Amino acid sequence: MYHNQNTWVCWDGHFVKADQVRIDPFSQSLHYGNGVFEGLRAYPTPDGPRIFKARQHFERFARSAERMGLPLAYSTNQLITLTYELLRKNHLRDAYIRPLLFAGENMALTAPEQSHLLIGAWRWGRLLGDSLVHLTYSSYRRPAFDAALRDTKVCGQYYTAVLATSEARRKGFHEAIMLNADGSISGAAGANLFMEKDDVLYTPPADKILPGLTRETVLDLASEEGIPVVEKDLFSEDLEETDGIFLAGTAAEIAGVARVEDHRPRMRWEDTAGYVISRKYKQLVTQSDRAWTLI
Repeated sequence: MYHNQNTWVCWDGHFVKADQVRIDPFSQSLHYGNGVFEGLRAYPTPDGPRIFKARQHFERFARSAERMGLPLAYSTNQLITLTYELLRKNHLRDAYIRPLLFAGENMALTAPEQSHLLIGAWRWGRLLGDSLVHLTYSSYRRPAFDAALRDTKVCGQYYTAVLATSEARRKGFHEAIMLNADGSISGAAGANLFMEKDDVLYTPPADKILPGLTRETVLDLASEEGIPVVEKDLFSEDLEETDGIFLAGTAAEIAGVARVEDHRPRMRWEDTAGYVISRKYKQLVTQSDRAWTLI
C-alpha cells in the first residue's frame, strides 16, 4: 500500500529505494516512542503539484524535534526542497507525505546524540473515505494536560488514538471521539472537531487539543465567509442537538459527520456551513481560487 520495489524515499538527505532502508533495532524511538512526525498533502494544481502549508508543517516539525531533544540537521527550506524532489522521483501529483525524525541507537532515558530523517510519500485517499462519517465515543481518554506535549506531534503520544480508532471500528463506526481527562471533548482520534448550531461554529479551545493546521485553515475560511466561530469546552450532550458536525485534519481533510452514535445532525450536510467550508477548502488546496497561496 505504501511502497513497492520502485518507491523512492528520502533517507538522511539522500534518495534510496524504500526496501533498502535499515533501522537500528536499538533505536530509542522503537523502544520508548521518542520520535516526531508530520503529515502533509500535495495536490495537483494548474502549476503542478503543490504541498499545502509546507512551511508551517516543517516549522512545527522542527519545533517538535527541539522539544524532544532530537537533532535535526535540515532547515525548513531544505526539507521542502527534498520533499518536492521526492514527489518528482515518484511521479506523484496527489500524495500524502510523512516526514519522520527518530532517534539513533540509545537505550538510555536521555536525549539521543543522533537522529535519522525519513520522508515517504504515497497516493492515499481521504483517511475516513468520501462518505459521511459515523462516530462513537471512545473508552480511552487523552492524557491529562500536564502529562503530554499537546502542541507536539510525538510518535509515542498516539497510542491512545490507535486504541480508540481500533475500538470504534470493532463497534462498526468509522472513527472515535476522544474526551479529555476532565470529560470535555478533545476531538476525533486523528482530527479536530467542529459542531454547528444556529449558524455558529463551535470547536474545543486550542489549549486543550493539538490545534491542527487544517483547523487553522477552517478558522481562516470561516472568517472569510463571515461564519462566527466560538472556541469553548464541548461535552457529549452538546453533540446531541446540532445542525452539523465535521472533522478537520490533513489526512481526513474536511469530513462531514452523519451521526454520533444514535444522534444525527438536524440539517443535511449540503446545507451546513461545514459543507461551504469543505468546498472552499478544496478550491484552496488545488489553487482553483488564485487569491490564496499554498506555501
